[in-house]
Amino acid sequence: MSNLEQIIRERAYQLWVESGCEHGKAEMHWLDAQREVLAAALGGVARVSNAGSGKLKTKVTAPRKKRRAA
Repeated sequence: MSNLEQIIRERAYQLWVESGCEHGKAEMHWLDAQREVLAAALGGVARVSNAGSGKLKTKVTAPRKKRRAA
């Protein structure tokens, strides 16, 4: 087992304990822990917002209109 995997495993366990040892959410705890650990390892190079919804959020903007030459 790699050191990174062990760190994720320990953080997932902490999240499980913090949630009241609730069963049936192991995958959610693992993915949350993985996201936190990898974001910390990248040092903020890439930021992902989960906002507790279970879905990743992205900002979508409307296409820009082209300006006509005068």
